[in-house]
Amino acid sequence: MTINVDFTKGAVNSLPAAGGPTTYGPDGVEFTVASSGQAPQVASLFYIMFGRVEITMKAAPGAGIVSSVVLESDDLDEIDMEWVGGDSAQVQTNYFGKGFTGDYDRGEFNPAADNQNQFLTYIIDWTSERVVWSVGGTVVRTLKIDDAKGQYPQSPMQVKFGAWSGGDAANDPGTIEWAGGPTDYSKGPFTMTVKSVSITDYSTGDSYSYGDQSGSWQSIVSHGGEINGNLGDAGDLSVTASAAAATGVSPSVPAGGIGTGGTATAAPADAIPSGWRMTPEGKIVPNVSSAVRIPNLLLVSAPLLVGTLTAASWLL
Repeated sequence: MTINVDFTKGAVNSLPAAGGPTTYGPDGVEFTVASSGQAPQVASLFYIMFGRVEITMKAAPGAGIVSSVVLESDDLDEIDMEWVGGDSAQVQTNYFGKGFTGDYDRGEFNPAADNQNQFLTYIIDWTSERVVWSVGGTVVRTLKIDDAKGQYPQSPMQVKFGAWSGGDAANDPGTIEWAGGPTDYSKGPFTMTVKSVSITDYSTGDSYSYGDQSGSWQSIVSHGGEINGNLGDAGDLSVTASAAAATGVSPSVPAGGIGTGGTATAAPADAIPSGWRMTPEGKIVPNVSSAVRIPNLLLVSAPLLVGTLTAASWLL
């Protein structure tokens, strides 16, 4: 399915927050880094097996501050977009297979002009054949599976996004250098703002599991559905232009998602409870068939019945 989340309307329980100050307001959800150890973020309670993530956001300013959008699997396949606070003109795109960093030669600097002062829409479109990164309708990078040096991401991914301090003194020197130098918290707080996100799963079913230890997408099992069963939605990618090829690679980009080297971690992924479902707005609610429907008039005219209602029926 596809979910479309408008954070200007508040939080949704399929994308719970953790790791630091997270507030919801008229511009969306704000992830604020004000002191060492904070890594405010949200992490999906669901996985996608190939799919598209479209996010409208402003990156956080500040040397050493990193805004991140990360797709990551349980066996450490990873696809990233990251914005360092000292550079408001570029986004860094990257990928890892099974946590292997190699020579840190997979990251690229791609254009994303004025990304701290305006809302821009970014897309990661991921299939079994290629990953496409886009900025404002312009394709800035395409990775084909044959060009991925045997490390193409191809297992079910959680979706995470938020801000953290790559320049924190607790991080290793390579991470601090990559993030643009040490973070000066006295110049903060530093805030990343996300207005909305759209997430599409290109496969179908109730859950995914690993059929073996090969690491290949062909070994992933979809229960109650089919891998690539929703691939038709991949044809909707709206592209207005293509950017020039990247001129350099991003050195020492850390693997492992948001808050690498810090103390905060995102909420762990968990299954959607049996008898519950996710709505197109990203809310996890009980199925109609598993809850009792009681008209509003009845609740008003017979308040003594309230004690007999289940929590599930109140959510409908």
